[in-house]
Amino acid sequence: MRVLVVGAGVGGISIARGLLRDGHDVTVFEQRPEVRAGGGAVTIWSNGETVLAQLGVVMAGAGQELATVRVVTSTGRPMTTLDVAAIVNRMGAPVRMVPRRVLLERLLEGFPAERIRCNAQVVGVVNGNRGVRIDFADGSCAAGDLVIGADGLHSKVREIVGAQHAEPTGWCSWQGLAPLPDGADRNVAFVIVGEHGNLGLWPAGDTEVQWWFDLPWSRDFVRPERPIEVIRANFSGWSDLVDRVLATLTDDDLTHSPYPHFRHPIPGPGHGALTLLGDAAHTMPPTLAQGTNQALLDTMVLCRAISDFQHGVNRDLSRALRWYENTRRRRVAAVSRVASLQVSHGEAVLRPAAMVPDRVMTWVLATFLRVVSHRRMAAEISRGLNAATTAGSDEHAR
Repeated sequence: MRVLVVGAGVGGISIARGLLRDGHDVTVFEQRPEVRAGGGAVTIWSNGETVLAQLGVVMAGAGQELATVRVVTSTGRPMTTLDVAAIVNRMGAPVRMVPRRVLLERLLEGFPAERIRCNAQVVGVVNGNRGVRIDFADGSCAAGDLVIGADGLHSKVREIVGAQHAEPTGWCSWQGLAPLPDGADRNVAFVIVGEHGNLGLWPAGDTEVQWWFDLPWSRDFVRPERPIEVIRANFSGWSDLVDRVLATLTDDDLTHSPYPHFRHPIPGPGHGALTLLGDAAHTMPPTLAQGTNQALLDTMVLCRAISDFQHGVNRDLSRALRWYENTRRRRVAAVSRVASLQVSHGEAVLRPAAMVPDRVMTWVLATFLRVVSHRRMAAEISRGLNAATTAGSDEHAR
């Protein structure tokens, strides 16, 4: 099929890779003049790592594999320690923190550059009986069999199809990458929770650490002239490691912050040969670090839906897309709800968590990830791809 993907971020390139792998004619349209990754780093949990392997993306050596996540209060009281290594053993794939630019570079390795068209600002989508058409701001257009809106939080495609706008959660993140302080454990990530904010320090590979500071935010927010002073006033003294990172940061490091937290209402079923993927479908707060992983799971399920349509399992493309949307809706809604719980932003309400044994908290998180990750489908797809690769190698050898 002729597939038109709007958005050249992680979600857009991922679904394009998957559909090219499956033999489709894919073009990616990006409104910016070049393909580039914004923000700092992302956490690739085992569910996302599995999909990247299915897409043929080599992640070895990218970022930093994690073994432990320690959660403490701003006064140094331990709350829980997540045994990430145990989650990895249960899920069968690593957990890593990787700069977003590195992830996008890995996704673009081997990806045909001519498949990406930049400076392509979408202004309209016509969803007809004989295919779809995208209209661009420069007066040009592109026709295809299917349009996938993967254009992020402020998705133009989502707006065109009439889905509800994202709503702010009342929080924002000041975030970026900084040099990893001397003596810091590369395999251990920290989350520190206070009464009126929280922060994270997650090793991101090489000599970098992803830092983020969460504070309340509202629509009438006025950005301070010296944001670093605000950050230091709120978070200095929380730990020696935090103070060492704060000492290296300047206002320039906060130029692109803050990033307000938003949550999309999960859209209902679409219509015709048009669907949404990733943040365009379900922007959520970064609390669980699942946004990128959920976009990758969208990719896996959507590729399966289109493959089933091509092989006659489902003879109607629109029905296949609705199957994809329905299959993802309940699971991604569960992730979004958990990520949006206000309990994640208050030391007092989290104190009872310190009474739960670490192994139980680790088991709960691993179980939650398994439940929302289409494990049976993922295993079936991975087996099929491995079998096809083996058969191809045998044929080539003959």
